[in-house]
Amino acid sequence: MAKSSKKNNNNNNLSSTLFSSLMIFIISRSSSPCEAQKNTMFSGEVLGMRSSLWYGNYILIMQADCNLILFDGGREVWSTNTSGKGSFCHLKMQSDANLVTYNYNDKPVWSTKTYRRNENYMLVLQKDRNVVIYGTAFWSTKT
Repeated sequence: MAKSSKKNNNNNNLSSTLFSSLMIFIISRSSSPCEAQKNTMFSGEVLGMRSSLWYGNYILIMQADCNLILFDGGREVWSTNTSGKGSFCHLKMQSDANLVTYNYNDKPVWSTKTYRRNENYMLVLQKDRNVVIYGTAFWSTKT
């Protein structure tokens, strides 16, 4: 029993260390010293109505009408197609790895359906325009 607990603690420590290292790497690679850019959301964080993540010319914005849209230089390149499905909406990066748009009654309007176990996750608007959810390591060689 004690050996199993120790092994789980080692796996948790490894996962936490890898996640922290990944976060530091991504943030350091995506920030410029001259300009503060908000291109990440962590588990539990909320992107409010009319708020956005951005990287260079890329903007991911949570509109008041519940539509989450990714723009590249003012041109729409992706959306959740949820315009008019609610109002006063917000986007939440949940600790179960699911990214969810909620309306003013906290009813889900859209989600990524990326359920995992409760851990630390991070949404990143990357320099290649891709929006990605990163999480802890699921496997390693432990070397």
